[in-house]
This record gives sequence, structure tokens and C-alpha cells, in this order.
Amino acid sequence: MYVRDAKNRDEVWLLDRIEEADIDDPAFRSRDYVIALDEETSRKAGFGRIRVHKTDAGEFCELAFVYTLPPWRQQGVAAHVIERLVSEASDEGYDTVYTFTRQPSYFTPFDFEPRETGDLPAAVRERLETVRKERGEDVIAMAVHADDFTVPSRFRERFKNASPADEPEDGEVPIEETAEDFGIDADEATYKYDTGN
Repeated sequence: MYVRDAKNRDEVWLLDRIEEADIDDPAFRSRDYVIALDEETSRKAGFGRIRVHKTDAGEFCELAFVYTLPPWRQQGVAAHVIERLVSEASDEGYDTVYTFTRQPSYFTPFDFEPRETGDLPAAVRERLETVRKERGEDVIAMAVHADDFTVPSRFRERFKNASPADEPEDGEVPIEETAEDFGIDADEATYKYDTGN
């Protein structure tokens, strides 16, 4: 298993999974996403994104969401997606990454800590208020300093040995078809359905 940045050719797959997961992403940009894949089959296991907010009240980085496909759950996929996203945020100069959640226990193993509303920077506080209107008043803000972020070893071991729960018994794993399978260079195609002609 490994995690890589999403590519243009992943856009349709991402949009389909976002719809299936009933995730609202009004600011969709495939380049903001990372995708977890099986090294042997290139089968996609999960994805996530960061969102940079630039407002009059300030600028901050949000771990917007992480999603693991059902056959890959409980295998450390999300942990490694989060790790990649926090690393990318740090590379972009954000020392702190925020997230807004109703399930703080999901993030505490990675050293995210709850933050009191009154202690939040103005831009983060405004975003929290927006998220609470969308998802409910029980949403809290959490944050991690990029240097403090850790992935527990148990998640690393699960990730190394991850395999889908829907793998056929005969051992044959379905391989997802890509544009390259049809002779299309997805990085050079001028639009989504370009056939190269």
C-alpha cells in the first residue's frame, strides 16, 4: 500500500466516490486530494483532502475529510492518508492543521488535540461556526502541530498488510482500468474524454 497525490485521471473516480459517500465538497479540486492504493493491483483503497482557507480574518489549513472504501476499513488506510495530508500541509508552510469533527477519539491517536472555541484564531472560529451549522452543534475543533503528528505502529503494520475484504477466494483481484489501458496518456489528454485523435 502507498499514498500518492491525485492526478487529473483520478477526477471521475474521486467524484463518484465522493457522491457514494455522501460527502459535500463545494470546493472540489482533484489536486487537493491524495489517494491510497494497493501496490500490486493499483486498486484504490481510500482518499482524503486538505483545504486551505484564505480569508480576511486569516489563513489556515483544514483536514477536510478522509474516507476509506468499505472493503479496506480497519487496516490503517485512513491513518496513512492523514499522514500524507499533514505532511503536505507542513511542506506548504502550515505548522498547524485543524479538523472539525464529532468523533474526537478518531483523531487523538495522531496527537490531534481538542481546542476551545475561544482559543481559536478568528478564521478557524468562523469555519467552526459554519461547520456546526452544516453538521450539528456537537462538532468540535481539533488541531495538531505538524511536527507532533504521529502514526501509531499498529496502524503502520495493518497498512503494510492491507487487503480488501471483498477479494475473490481464487486470489484473483480485480484491477481497475485506467486511461492508459486504452492507450490514452491521461497527463497529455486535452480534456477528460480525449481519445488521442
